[in-house]
Amino acid sequence: MDMIDPSEPVSTGKLLAALDWIYAKSLEGFKGIDSAHEIANEYMNTKGTRKEQTDRLIRWQVTKAGTSGLVTGSLGLISMPVTVPANVASVMYVQIRMIAAIAIMGGHNVRDDRIKALVYACLTGNAIKDVLKDTGIVIGTKLATKSIENISAKTIVAINQKIGFRLLTKFGEKGAVNLWKIVPLVGGVIGGTIDATTTKVIGNVARKTFIDDPVHN
Repeated sequence: MDMIDPSEPVSTGKLLAALDWIYAKSLEGFKGIDSAHEIANEYMNTKGTRKEQTDRLIRWQVTKAGTSGLVTGSLGLISMPVTVPANVASVMYVQIRMIAAIAIMGGHNVRDDRIKALVYACLTGNAIKDVLKDTGIVIGTKLATKSIENISAKTIVAINQKIGFRLLTKFGEKGAVNLWKIVPLVGGVIGGTIDATTTKVIGNVARKTFIDDPVHN
């Protein structure tokens, strides 16, 4: 897999390659660090409705993850086949793992490429409606199995392209941005802490996407 030179503009393809690696690792977990499945199971065994459980998970990510002293080396991020700045990779991992855990709590198969595309879409925060507007999926309503099954391979590619483009252009120009400038977008690592506001927005979007329906309340 191609390496990313931090001094060069980044293509959407290389950014998505980084996301794919981090997504796989968030499902597998690292030594001493819970996977998305383990986090989901932990919170599903707490009291309250699925929405209440998810809200607690999001609060934990906002209040604890940013100050837990996550070490890039312990996460194994130094072995990434696509070179991404350590702080960017760390926050990507934290947020993608959170979204995937929420999807699992909603009863969704996170090994399905269609669900993975929706997880990535959540990274765009409140812009997710624009990203998914041509898919027939409406955020905040029941995510029906039929609507997921109707997402074709071609649509997945289109969604991912939109996500990559939006992530790169929000703080960049003409579809490419230096990787160091991605930090404010995907979480905002400032002084080693995660931007709690952005993480909360992404968590709430994930809950609305995967949890907010009558079945789990």
